[in-house]
Amino acid sequence: MYKAILGSFLLAGVMSFSASAQMPPVFGKEYAGKVRSDSLTHRYITPLRIIWQSDTSGTNIQHADRLLLPDNGQADLSNRNLCLLKNTGSEKAGILLDFGKELHGGIHITTGMMKVNKPVKVRIRFGESVSETMSDVSDTLHDATNDHAMRDFVVQLPWLGSLEMGNTGFRFVRIDLVDPDAELLLKNVTAVFTFRNLPYLGSFSCSDTLLNKIWMTGAYTVQLNMQDYLWDGIKRDRLVWVGDMGPEVATINTVFGYNGVVPKSLDLSRDVTPLPGWMNGISAYSMWWVLIQRDWYYHNGNKAYLQQQKDYLVKLLDYLIGKIGPDNTEKLDGTRFLDWPSSENPEAVHAGLQALMVMTLDAGADLCKYLNEPATAAKCRAAIARLKQAVPDPNHSKQAAALLALSGLMPADKADKTILSVGGAQHFSTFYGYYMLQAQAKAGNIRGALDNIRSYWGAMLNMGATTFWEDFNLDWTKNAFRIDELPIPGKKDIHGDYGAYCYKGFRHSLCHGWSSGPTSWLTEHVLGVKVVEPGCKAVRITPQLGDLEWAKGTFPTPYGLIRISCRKLPGGKTDTKITAPPGVRIIRS
Repeated sequence: MYKAILGSFLLAGVMSFSASAQMPPVFGKEYAGKVRSDSLTHRYITPLRIIWQSDTSGTNIQHADRLLLPDNGQADLSNRNLCLLKNTGSEKAGILLDFGKELHGGIHITTGMMKVNKPVKVRIRFGESVSETMSDVSDTLHDATNDHAMRDFVVQLPWLGSLEMGNTGFRFVRIDLVDPDAELLLKNVTAVFTFRNLPYLGSFSCSDTLLNKIWMTGAYTVQLNMQDYLWDGIKRDRLVWVGDMGPEVATINTVFGYNGVVPKSLDLSRDVTPLPGWMNGISAYSMWWVLIQRDWYYHNGNKAYLQQQKDYLVKLLDYLIGKIGPDNTEKLDGTRFLDWPSSENPEAVHAGLQALMVMTLDAGADLCKYLNEPATAAKCRAAIARLKQAVPDPNHSKQAAALLALSGLMPADKADKTILSVGGAQHFSTFYGYYMLQAQAKAGNIRGALDNIRSYWGAMLNMGATTFWEDFNLDWTKNAFRIDELPIPGKKDIHGDYGAYCYKGFRHSLCHGWSSGPTSWLTEHVLGVKVVEPGCKAVRITPQLGDLEWAKGTFPTPYGLIRISCRKLPGGKTDTKITAPPGVRIIRS
């Protein structure tokens, strides 16, 4: 399964770097604590195609197809079969390469023996779309930025040597000669793919190949964001946003099982946010921290790690309880935020925060049971009873309706019929789409949720996506060209023309981990996997095929893999076969 997602990217004979590798002997004891290692791997990837070049006559660019051949990355004296770029007067040489799939990292360029023995100045542009790669950096809507990661800069390439540069998210790279009359011989341009080399322990396949591709794309999206910490995006923001971690951690639990990047990122968020501060300045994100801690404990069962959270957790729960007003409604301060598309609907934000308070205090009470904190658990239960006396109106928001349904403040079938299913995937969002799907599953509308996954996440794939995006609106696809195409006159640029808030135009991230929700959702609801005791000691299996004929897959636990295969029988019943490792009790229902 792992080889299937990376395909031809996993080339033999490439460099890797492991945190477990010992330092060379030259690094003595005096370097203790001064060397930071990581758990990342590097692969060198050859471009798959040339999308654009400034000259096709052979005058300014020659043998460009040489760059598509595998190369060892080593400069040599043969000076054979090289790509030539040269500027002549007003004619400037430039070329745009496609590496076939969204990557995180940079590029490695090897040069030949140019006529003049001196460095050659080139402009490098990285892009998640072709149009971003063809754009300039500026403050205007349609241009790109260098925020968080440099994607547009000028460097000097050595004569007969190599240079590695860049640290961002990209699929496309454009190289232009800068100086008049400059000449450059290129031996190779390869992407330096930097990622966690993880086996895909979890798996999913079914009778719908589109859903299979969506499951895998969500998994790959999160894998790319599992860098030194668990980021929200590999181009932007490259930060630990705790709310974003909710769907990301669900995907990690489903696909990779335990990975140290999760507790490392949760601890970072805790340690840089002394109470009474809110994580990332957002009250909802401190609540997501509690909810993630509960999910993480149920999947992995690490009591020692949970115990380390006790002091902060108990104080945070007390602080949250203090934010309930005399009218039994939440009075949260800080930035009041669910997700960007709902941010201009204050009634929806209030309803969502009220529901999140219920969900958080319920998770906190559950964790307090395992932390021997009965007094705090009792306070949480009493606070929940108060919050349930005041049920806000979701004001037509699918985000708010989803949380109200999941918290029990609103019947799930009512939320689905009156709000969530209205218009299908219209007004879905990449982050809260996961919770909209969860609410639809709670309402028993598996078929509707599957259709929304196909319509919403499938539309991104139809536009050329290889990872899921920071934001997306189905209306954007109307008369738009794909992200892997050059701009088409008369058509909309789905990357540069859209976006809002902090992600206007090309600042919009096309690899954002919070959009991976269908991956864990398909495993949880189609295969029917629900962890009901910490450490996966008990797992309920209730497959729900909806309109599918069959589905099968695996689910990682601390004891090994659960394997599930289910097929629809004549008459509507489902034949389900399950194998589980010793130590995991399966509950069929």
